[in-house]
Amino acid sequence: MGNSWLRRLSPATGDGSHKLFCFPHAGGSAISFGPLAKCMGPEYDVLSVQYPGRQDRRHEPLVDNIADLVDGLLPELREAVDDAESFSIFGHSMGSVVAFEACRRLERELGASPRVLFASGRRAPSAAKSQLRVHLLSDRELGEHLLQFGGTPAALLEDPDFRELILSVVRNDYRAIETYQCRADAMISSPIVAITGDRDPDAGLAEIEVWGSHTSGSFFATSFPGGHFFIDSNCRPIAQLIRDHCARALSS
Repeated sequence: MGNSWLRRLSPATGDGSHKLFCFPHAGGSAISFGPLAKCMGPEYDVLSVQYPGRQDRRHEPLVDNIADLVDGLLPELREAVDDAESFSIFGHSMGSVVAFEACRRLERELGASPRVLFASGRRAPSAAKSQLRVHLLSDRELGEHLLQFGGTPAALLEDPDFRELILSVVRNDYRAIETYQCRADAMISSPIVAITGDRDPDAGLAEIEVWGSHTSGSFFATSFPGGHFFIDSNCRPIAQLIRDHCARALSS
């Protein structure tokens, strides 16, 4: 794969497939969307972003700011979008912000807009930020934070080698998202669907509703049962939500 940014997670490659590009959370990798891809069905071609410094890109330098992540992935994303009859974008947590900034660049530079941007588990780009700076925590505090948030098996954090790798990647990604700034008037034209877990400590329903101020298109917000990684236990209903909103956008 070299330094390729996209990984295909579904077998759908035929003409007419609606492409769904997925952007992972802080510390996450492309395969984190594997279960969702399986639920999407053959009419969706699901491709996930692989950030540098993890899995098959583990020997590449980490990227610690959002703008540089978008700069890196944009050429390959543009090529994939050029080949797509239609496409949508799904981001979770940090990935929602990377996805939003990628959408802005695609609109500005290519005149291409996703049919829908799905923003998951992340407060709106301009919403008030927590005073907590996770990337400045000690290793012990960062490990405790990950355990409280979920999504990271305790057994991996107990292994010294895995722990060092995980904390390095997560700290880098938190630095990227916690130093990100966005103007309140930053806009895209694509409809936005914002979703969160009803027990997510990082993105309440009121915070995700602010996503509506960042689109000139339609907006919808809802929650699912669970915490920050609510996707893991709600793959089927989330896949149905994606299908419903994409179908609506494609028919309009």
